Amino acid sequence: MISFKQLPIEAKAAVAAGMVFFSMMLSRSYLAEKLDFRTRRWLLRLQMALFANTLMLMGSLHVWRSTVTTFTRSSAASSFCFMLWKIAVFMFLALAHSSFFTLLFLVAEEPYFFSLAAYTCLGAYIILIFFLFTLGSVEQAYKFLAGRGAKAGTGNKNRTALKPVLAVLLTVVLTVVGLLNASQPPTVNLVEIPVHKLPSTMNNLKVVLLSDIHLGPTVGKTKLAMIVRMVKALKPDITVIVGDLSDAEAKIIRPAVEPLGELDSPLGTYFVTGNHEYYTSDVSNWFELLKSFNIQPLHNENVKIVSPKSASDWFCLAGVDDIEADVLRYSGHGMDLKKALRGCSSEHAIVLLAHQPIAAKWALQERPDINIILSGHTHGGQIFPLNAGAYLLNPFFVGLYQVGQNTFVYVSPGTMYYGIPMRLGSRAEITEIILRSP
Repeated sequence: MISFKQLPIEAKAAVAAGMVFFSMMLSRSYLAEKLDFRTRRWLLRLQMALFANTLMLMGSLHVWRSTVTTFTRSSAASSFCFMLWKIAVFMFLALAHSSFFTLLFLVAEEPYFFSLAAYTCLGAYIILIFFLFTLGSVEQAYKFLAGRGAKAGTGNKNRTALKPVLAVLLTVVLTVVGLLNASQPPTVNLVEIPVHKLPSTMNNLKVVLLSDIHLGPTVGKTKLAMIVRMVKALKPDITVIVGDLSDAEAKIIRPAVEPLGELDSPLGTYFVTGNHEYYTSDVSNWFELLKSFNIQPLHNENVKIVSPKSASDWFCLAGVDDIEADVLRYSGHGMDLKKALRGCSSEHAIVLLAHQPIAAKWALQERPDINIILSGHTHGGQIFPLNAGAYLLNPFFVGLYQVGQNTFVYVSPGTMYYGIPMRLGSRAEITEIILRSP
């Protein structure tokens, strides 16, 4: 029987990741009621950071072997430049690993440079792993098809050296492109949606949709103030924020949230939770803070949006808690569609705010008479190559979907970004939705 010490280091990392994951499940199941609120909050976030790092360790070992160990037998291995390269690769990996811990120690009104650097390295790390794996697979396929699997020679050595060089170059180029793309203001996307049973007096009602701003280590007050200015310029009747507003506790990041107080949509500004609000373990304080800015949380509840032209004309705007609340066993929270739609009959139009597209799917299965569901969560994948995974994991990926004859789902690609200050294959968006009556 092989002992733990005899296992390859990658296997040890996998075992460590499994142990951390088990501790997370144990904490959620058996310790949730025994620990005080603050301890539970820190334990959850520390466990998530450790779990991510143990998983990354396997990739980091592959990066080091591909970009450093591969060249140790070359003539340049003893040069000063190679020493600098080893230091650079080590610092790159260290910064990428440290990114998850910035949520615990480096959150303020504006992002710290260290946090921006760490999350940039994390984005580059993801891209580099993808290209190393892809190019390695291509190389193995070439050897197999060419019948040279058992042969070694100068050509093979050159190809082995070329693979990491090409992967690093592609990573650098895409990282720069991703940073430049994410640094641009969100695009304003105009979407017109016909709404069955919307009163004619509410035709052309304008709803501005925000999602996934992720105030935290890499998004601060300056970015939020820019978003608020853009929203105000659109002069919406209603503004809705469909989750993942922040990755930090309300008290810590309160100064960065102040621009939200300038939102002044005449028919109100509304908010529903996303999964990251529950990761902060501070939802109640967030609700109170948002209320102080005249933003109404829809905690499995609804409001009547009354036409400014006729008090008898209205539609139902409802919001549900994010489904992650159920997974985390967050007391007093969890998606409750029946409660959220209480009093919303099919005689009036129904608009539902639900952070995750999977929640939108579940809602339509239970209440197919919902007219519009507004979601976020996917970020449009945010960066290549995560786009494919986000597409496969969500029933609605990004943009407008028609479900049945009178139902539409719109999924925002996000108004900012989560952690990694990059966008590749996606674009941050403020959505301007015009509701059309039949």
